[in-house]
Amino acid sequence: MKFTLSWLKRHLDTSASLDALSERLTAIGLEVEAIEDRGAALDGFVVAEVKEAKQHPNADRLRVCKVDAGTGTLLNVVCGAPNARAGMKAVFAPSGVVIPATKKKLEKGVIRGEESNGMLCSSRELELGDDHDGIIDLVTDLPPGTPAAAALGLEDPVLEIALTPNRGDCAGVLGVARDLAAAGLGTLKKLDAKPVPAAFKSTISAGTDDEQACPLFLGRHIRGVKNGPSPAWLQDSLRAIGLRPISALVDITNFFTLDAARPLHVFDAARLTGDRVFARRAKDGETVAALNGKTYELTAEMTVIADASGALGIAGIMGGESTSVSETTTDVFVECALFDPVRTAATGRSLQIMSDARYRFERGVDPAFVRPGLELATQMILDLCGGTPSEITVGGREDVPVRTIAFRPERVLGLGGVDVPVARQHEILTALGCKVAGTTVTVPSWRPDLSIEADLVEEVLRIEGYDKIPSVMLPRLHAVTRTALDNTQRRAVVARRALALRGLSEAVTWSFLDRATAETFGGAPAELRLVNPIAADLDQLRPSVLPNLLRAASRNAARGFADAGLFEVGPVYRDASPTGQDRVAAIVRAGSVRPRWWRGKAEAADLFAVKGDALAVLAAIGAPTANLSVTADAPAWFHPGRSGTLRLGPTVLAVFGELHPTVMEALELEGPVAAAELWIDRAPASKKKGTATPLLALSPFQPVRRDFAFLVDDGVTSEALLKAVRQADKDLIVETSLFDVYQGTNVPAGKKSMAVEVVLQPVRATLTDAEIEAIAAKVVAAAAKLGATLRS
Repeated sequence: MKFTLSWLKRHLDTSASLDALSERLTAIGLEVEAIEDRGAALDGFVVAEVKEAKQHPNADRLRVCKVDAGTGTLLNVVCGAPNARAGMKAVFAPSGVVIPATKKKLEKGVIRGEESNGMLCSSRELELGDDHDGIIDLVTDLPPGTPAAAALGLEDPVLEIALTPNRGDCAGVLGVARDLAAAGLGTLKKLDAKPVPAAFKSTISAGTDDEQACPLFLGRHIRGVKNGPSPAWLQDSLRAIGLRPISALVDITNFFTLDAARPLHVFDAARLTGDRVFARRAKDGETVAALNGKTYELTAEMTVIADASGALGIAGIMGGESTSVSETTTDVFVECALFDPVRTAATGRSLQIMSDARYRFERGVDPAFVRPGLELATQMILDLCGGTPSEITVGGREDVPVRTIAFRPERVLGLGGVDVPVARQHEILTALGCKVAGTTVTVPSWRPDLSIEADLVEEVLRIEGYDKIPSVMLPRLHAVTRTALDNTQRRAVVARRALALRGLSEAVTWSFLDRATAETFGGAPAELRLVNPIAADLDQLRPSVLPNLLRAASRNAARGFADAGLFEVGPVYRDASPTGQDRVAAIVRAGSVRPRWWRGKAEAADLFAVKGDALAVLAAIGAPTANLSVTADAPAWFHPGRSGTLRLGPTVLAVFGELHPTVMEALELEGPVAAAELWIDRAPASKKKGTATPLLALSPFQPVRRDFAFLVDDGVTSEALLKAVRQADKDLIVETSLFDVYQGTNVPAGKKSMAVEVVLQPVRATLTDAEIEAIAAKVVAAAAKLGATLRS
């Protein structure tokens, strides 16, 4: 929300400094994000009058000008602008000032033999625009020597505040002024919204055919207007906050949207069809050509403003091109209405339109300010454009419900910890527009966010000052300080650290995705669909973290970073029950795990890379990785022949693999891409008690390594063989690994050779040959249970 200091003072009678206003705004919850002093860069620049402009004797394209800059002496200035002429007023930069565009100090000099004591400036040189064809031609009565910032309307600072979603009333300068007045920084000026006398009966009526979406629709017909440029003060106000002045009628509607959070719309009456303008439900497939130059297809869940010819605009969001006003407009119909916040927000998100009107309607506008807003807008139109107004026509109901809250003053101390006198509490609430009668508070119509007693307590504390809330230590509930994180929270931290140590970068993505993608990655039940999504493509709670990470990898690849290693630890959702949420660690590797180098080729991301990542995380959180089994039943979004599932008994701890080609195509990914997802809360708690295992626990005895080559059936997996070998002697066998698989010459059909290394680690004494042979026999016997025999 942006506004200028002078705009604020249209509503607030105050002598407070800019710094004091800024500090107080932040203190009362309207955080000032920026203050732009647009005139600071023009310090030293002044208004100057060109008294004489003659051809330079030594240059065809230069003029020698005599300039009155308010110093009492005419200054000689060499100028190359074709529009430099005697009698004009321009912006003069005397020697010594810094030119904004070049950031260089202007020096007195001699140009082609003629002395030059400064510069007459163009818009580009002052960074006020791109025009460099000539110097700025000021139309002003200000005398020479006046600061240029004042002549250009740049002496007015611009404040930008951050609004929380509940403060729709402060989406207008009036609301900001009201809060500052309540905070003691001035007096709120009263709006003169007296009724404008009607001169004729309107031939166009306002109406609403959908009171749920549009409970109130007011309209007024004004004849004989002249839609020229708006006055300088209005144009300057709009430009200061980044809006482009268009015409008086359009600028007036923009002004009230920003000034009082009261959006309006003006129709060219000559372009309307029939005798009624009204709000109704849109029809499926109906289209509107909007003022932003785009055509939108609507659905029956949306609301439009229409006449007999069809939809004219999207209610509460944007008007249509077909009835827009122009410089030839003479008769107008002014709309001032109320629109349902939820319907407006949903429509805007679905159509992906963010407008000033939508911003205010979806936060809730003042229902009691519809008629006053129309009266004020009518008066400004008459003042700036002339014309003759009709009476106001009404569609819907103008009644505003009265909302009251039971309030106990002692709750300010109980909830906020500040002892504010009762009289002061009543003073604050009254200044904010509330009416206090004993223990009942009637809240103002412009504050829909005030609904319970705690809201009133917060308002008192906000205006009294959050800095007055004392700092209080929390009571000590136990003699010994407990850990801040429980075991499940600690697992998330450990998982993040383990993945970061493996060279992956952490990402944080939305907990939402689009419904179609959710269907692909586990399902999109209706109970997990968002009623009011923040965007049309984020309407479903995610069943998996992988789609968002994969899209992040796709965006990186599109920008030239094809090799990506990403992970995220976060929630996924199965159902809407309290236990329907899981915490997972998701991993995506795209492109190369290791780039090519002088000793070898690039190593592409594959299922083994992400399987290693998954096992590293499971080991870090204490899962018994030696007891895990691998099955080839990964979900459908993985490649069926290049994926797997890590299980501990029947419990699935992780899925991993390369992505299915159709999924990669849908997500616009180019291979290779591998991914994994781990359920970090499913792993059983470690059975180890006491302190953690020392970082170094080395045996003083030499380990023994033995290789075994087994001949097994083709269907025997390496996992089954290694697990059987480990079980041969749990005390001495500390590691088993597969280092070769062979099928071919000298191996019977239906068989394969699997070579296994076994590491024995004695802990009490060096192993004798007999002991080693005994263990080797146990290994062969354990493998024989799978039908394995030693190769000769």
